[in-house]
Amino acid sequence: MQKIALLLLFAVTINTTLSSQNLVSATLLGQKTKAELLAEFDNLPFIQYGAKYYQITYTTKSVQGLVDTASGLLSVPDDPSRIYPRLVYQHGTSGSKQEVPSINVVTGGEGIVGQLFAGLGYVAFLPDYLGLGNFSKGFHPYVHAESEAWVAMDMLRASVEFLQQNQVLTNDQLFITGYSQGGHGAMALHRAIEQDPTQEFQVTAAAPMSGPYSISGVMRDLILTDAVYFYPAYIPNTALSYQTVYGNLFNDLSEIFKPTYAALIQQFYEGQITLSSLNSQLITTLTDNEGASRPFKMLQESIIQDILANPDHPINVALNANDTYDGNWLPVAPFRLFYCMEDDQVPYRNSLLARDSFQVAGVTNFAINDVMPTADHGECYVPAMTNTLIFFLGYQQIGTVGTNNPIKARHLNLSPNPAREMINISDLPSEGRLEMVDFNGKLMHTQRLSAGSHSLNISDIPNGVYLVRFFAKGEIWMEKLVVQR
Repeated sequence: MQKIALLLLFAVTINTTLSSQNLVSATLLGQKTKAELLAEFDNLPFIQYGAKYYQITYTTKSVQGLVDTASGLLSVPDDPSRIYPRLVYQHGTSGSKQEVPSINVVTGGEGIVGQLFAGLGYVAFLPDYLGLGNFSKGFHPYVHAESEAWVAMDMLRASVEFLQQNQVLTNDQLFITGYSQGGHGAMALHRAIEQDPTQEFQVTAAAPMSGPYSISGVMRDLILTDAVYFYPAYIPNTALSYQTVYGNLFNDLSEIFKPTYAALIQQFYEGQITLSSLNSQLITTLTDNEGASRPFKMLQESIIQDILANPDHPINVALNANDTYDGNWLPVAPFRLFYCMEDDQVPYRNSLLARDSFQVAGVTNFAINDVMPTADHGECYVPAMTNTLIFFLGYQQIGTVGTNNPIKARHLNLSPNPAREMINISDLPSEGRLEMVDFNGKLMHTQRLSAGSHSLNISDIPNGVYLVRFFAKGEIWMEKLVVQR
C-alpha cells in the first residue's frame, strides 16, 4: 500500500448537544474514486466503489465514567443507490497520540484500511480509542477490553444521524475485525455486543487478528520470563493503563520498575516522549545494563514474587479482567481467528488458548487459521486481512435503494473440493463471468460461461485456497476452492 498524499477537500461541521453518544463534528478529510482505490490496493478485484472518509468526534464516557469526547474515522462508499453493511475495525497499538485512523489516514497510516472497506461496500467505523487523537482526554487505557468495546459502540450510535443526513443507508449487518491491539479490541467488542441484554446490535461475523487475547496467561508469562523481546514498552503501557483504570496497582512507578526504567516510563506518562521513543530507549538501556533487551530485568524482584505468589494481587486481578474470552461467553456469530506462528510481538499461543477455551465451551461456527506460519507480526497483516475479507464476503449483503433487495452471494456448486486437475461447475442459471482469485486478491483465472454445467482444467493453478465467483444478471454465486495435489 502506497503512502497517501494529503487530500483535504473541505470541512463540514455538525454541532449537537453534548451528551453521551452524540455526534460533535464530522469533517470530510478526502475522497477517492474506485479507480484510485484499485490503483492504491493493487487492483484488488473485490473493490466496487469509491470512498469518502470523515473524521468523526462524538461524546462517550471516560474510564472514570465522566463525559469525554472521542474521535474516529468514518469511511463510506460513494454510491448512494446502495444499502450497505457496517464494519468496525479496531486499530493496532499507536506509537503516539496522533498515530490513529482519523489522523494518519491522510499520511498513509493504518487508517487507509477504512478506504479499502468502503471500496468493498462497507460503511466502516475506525475508533481512535480513549486517550488518543486530538480530542480525548487522559491517558490511553491500553488493552482495556471494556473501553475498547464501549468507544466503538458509541461511535456506531453517534454516527446514525450523520449517515442519514448524508444519504448513506445501512442495513442491520455488522462485521467486526481488528489487528494486534485491535484484535483484542475486536474480540472485546464482539463479546460486549453479544452479552448486552438489550440486543441493540447483532454481530454478523467477526475476525480478530493476531491479538493479545490472553493478557493474564500468555502475555503475563512473556513478562515474567527472561526472554529477549524487542517491544518492552508494551509492559509499562499496560501497567499505566490498568493503574489509570483501577487505581490500585501501585503508588509509585518505582514499586514496579527499577529506578533507571521508572524514570523513562514517567517521561512517557507525562507526554514528554512517545511510546515509540520509550520503546527505543528501553531497548538501549536494557542492552547496556543487561546485555540484551530482556524486559523481565526492568521489574523489581519484589513485585515479581508478589505476582507469582498471590493470584489475588491487584495486578493479577487487572490482567484477568482483560482477557477477552472466558467460559461465560459462547460466541454466536460466525467467528474466525487469524494469526501467524512466528509472530514476534504477540505470541501465537494467544490464539491457541482462545481456541481451546471456545472449543471446550462447545462454540460452533468457529475456526482458527495460521495464515502464514513463517511471518512475523508485520508480515502477518496482509494475509490475515485478506483471509478476513474473503471470510466476510460469504456473509456480506448489499441492498438497492427503493427495493432493499440484498445482493447476496449464493452458493456456487463446485466439485470435487479439494480438487487436483479438474473442477466441475454445475447449475449455472445463465451466461455470466467466472473469476478465480487467490487469498492475496490476485486474479488467477477468468472466462465467460454459458448456463448449465462445465468442466474446467485447473492444472496450471498452484496448490492453495481460492475464491471462485460467478457474476450473472446482477447476482453473485461464490465458493471457496482448495487446490491440493
